[in-house]
Amino acid sequence: MNFIDAITLEAADTEAAERFYTTAFGLGSELRLRASQEPSTGFRGYTLSLTVSQPANADALIDAAVAAGATVIKPATKSMWGYGGAVRAPDGAIWKIATSAKKNTGPAVREFDAIVLLLGVADVAASKKFYVEHGLAVGKSFGRVYVEFESGSSPVKLALYKRKALAKDAGVSPEGTGSHRIAICGAAPFTDLDGFVWETSTLATQS
Repeated sequence: MNFIDAITLEAADTEAAERFYTTAFGLGSELRLRASQEPSTGFRGYTLSLTVSQPANADALIDAAVAAGATVIKPATKSMWGYGGAVRAPDGAIWKIATSAKKNTGPAVREFDAIVLLLGVADVAASKKFYVEHGLAVGKSFGRVYVEFESGSSPVKLALYKRKALAKDAGVSPEGTGSHRIAICGAAPFTDLDGFVWETSTLATQS
């Protein structure tokens, strides 16, 4: 089975980006950074999500992100699905912090349960087929709307969503051009139907 070892984000200032992600979210080896000056305008076609156990934790992480330099693009609110909001990191990446819980069960802590990479794709069914052929197993599937893949022991989960729907969920316009400014570290290198690049991870080269 294919896997995601880590996510590589491209940033103009990698030192500043590393300070932000360490300070705001406490991210470690699951997130890598590298320098890039490739042009990217508007929505980059993906979001990264931190799922948490309760609303207070979502607020704590959002507040920490804002204090570290992020911009709120969708204030945290309750919804029929739970509670959450979205911020844009200083490097331009969009992060959603959310929980399916609607009530707090303990004191707020700056901790998350999982990282989810949501790719905004043109055709969910076609991309689902593509990824299955490249070694990913489907965990959840809602027709041509949403697909979530099994993550196994991978530190990052992968899901697919229609591009316009993903942009709406994040609170931004779906229009965008240029580089995605992201690479996915997995078992083998390839480029998917929407131009997202997978690179061979360190785990694969060591096996």
